Amino acid sequence: MSEPNRPPSSQTYTLIFMVILSLVCATILSVLASALKVPQEMAKELDRSKEMLIAARILSPYGYFQIQENDKQPISAVFDKGILIPAKEHPIPSQKEILEIYRNRISSFLVDDKGELTTFQQAGIDQDQYVQDFRKSGYYKEPYKLIYTIYDNQLPAAKDRKVIGYVIPVNGMGLWDAIYGYLAVETNGNTVIGISWYDQKETPGLGANISEPEWQSQFPGKHLFQESANGKTDFKTAPLGIVVVKGKVKEVLANSPKALSAVDGMAGATLTGNGVTNAYRDVLAAYRPFLVKLEEKKI
Repeated sequence: MSEPNRPPSSQTYTLIFMVILSLVCATILSVLASALKVPQEMAKELDRSKEMLIAARILSPYGYFQIQENDKQPISAVFDKGILIPAKEHPIPSQKEILEIYRNRISSFLVDDKGELTTFQQAGIDQDQYVQDFRKSGYYKEPYKLIYTIYDNQLPAAKDRKVIGYVIPVNGMGLWDAIYGYLAVETNGNTVIGISWYDQKETPGLGANISEPEWQSQFPGKHLFQESANGKTDFKTAPLGIVVVKGKVKEVLANSPKALSAVDGMAGATLTGNGVTNAYRDVLAAYRPFLVKLEEKKI
């Protein structure tokens, strides 16, 4: 005589419930990840766009657009049909406007070891994959180095549109972790337009000040190539970079030529300052052939 069928135990019910719950949760997480992927990518692009525009002095560190007339200080601007026009107030642009100005004014290229500009297509490199693969290690270490051109305040279709500068991605090590930023330089290959440090984990109130507008405001007008004592610059051999001194530039270097390539340090953040100095030195050394070509007007 066969035994009657026994009902599943409570442990079996629990196991089945856990499996079903896990599958449901996995499905929900997968759907959410897929749904959030586009907004996350847009947020990353917006953040990169803002920081590059800040370095290029197209966007103020305080969030409003700005334009520069001749050699004067930048003035507030507002978005108008794809370009920027002067504004009396400081209107904060929308995310859409920031992205449109970025796409109109900034374009990505590559620089080879000889300092020649080329496109991703010409080099046979997938841009998205390249940017993702070498972001942490540093583009300056690659045979083809990432660089961005800065165009003047015109629409892309303008016949007389011209390049007014370049943005170089910079990375190095701070006191606690890696630091990432951008440095914009004029078409003479020497004069700094501006900088930004957008990703750092330095000590708040000390090394973290590298991300503050007040400290970054020292950089516009500085020289990447250090002048010699006679006031002349040999672009092929001169020390290259921006030095963060321990103290004040005026007290440490006075009016010497070296002062043109130095900025004030931050009290209590000497090691972070050293990290910034080393980052500029190491990264710019890889771009020297390109910067020299700019100075010689061969690009």
